[in-house]
Amino acid sequence: MREETEFRPKPMVEVGGKPVLWHIMKIFAHHGHTDFVICGGYKIDVIRDYFLNYSARNSDFTVTLGNRDSLNFHGSHNEFEWKVTVADTGPETPTGGRIHAIKKYVGEEDFLCTYGDGIANVDVTKLAGSHRASGQLATVTLAKPQSRFGVVKVDAKGRVSEFVEKPNTKDFVNIGYFVFSKEIFDYLSPTTILEKEPLARIAAIGELGSFVHNGFWQPMDTLSEAQHLNDRWRQGDAPWAVW
Repeated sequence: MREETEFRPKPMVEVGGKPVLWHIMKIFAHHGHTDFVICGGYKIDVIRDYFLNYSARNSDFTVTLGNRDSLNFHGSHNEFEWKVTVADTGPETPTGGRIHAIKKYVGEEDFLCTYGDGIANVDVTKLAGSHRASGQLATVTLAKPQSRFGVVKVDAKGRVSEFVEKPNTKDFVNIGYFVFSKEIFDYLSPTTILEKEPLARIAAIGELGSFVHNGFWQPMDTLSEAQHLNDRWRQGDAPWAVW
């Protein structure tokens, strides 16, 4: 992704003219979650600038030059009702350390958490409900990813019997849509990697639940994956656009 990320962080790489971060936030907002804390790091100023100037970037406006108080935005956007906290959690901080750094913004409630570079039409309402019903400390969303390669099936005599184009794999992977109870902070420090010791310890005591997602999921780790998402948006085939 270096061509895209040399001058901006990956969550600000655009899909359909909007940062992928915006798409992720729209999914959560569709389910009624509009209070966001962004764990900024690499090139955080790009994220700060985007949200500080969001109205001007996304609306027609009228201003009398020299009189900023005269600024008037035209039209309405549901996003104007979002509460967005941009927190500087450091450019090299690991995932667990980033969550540890925003404890003061989270409060005492359960909270949703995800990465800033993957899109999925996860039913966030059902995910949160599953977490509440389980009473567990944490819930992770799982999915079966599509194989990168087509599969060839061979019979007992070594003859090719079938070609299967990029089937789903049998194993589940973590796609990064979490729900955490406040006790998660007892397992975090500034140097922890969320996916290693913290989640391993929580799983070991039987407090890590799972929520299986059978719908669309697409990470954006490469330029080709970013292009794939843009192609689907342009073709009107964006299953993550649930709003």
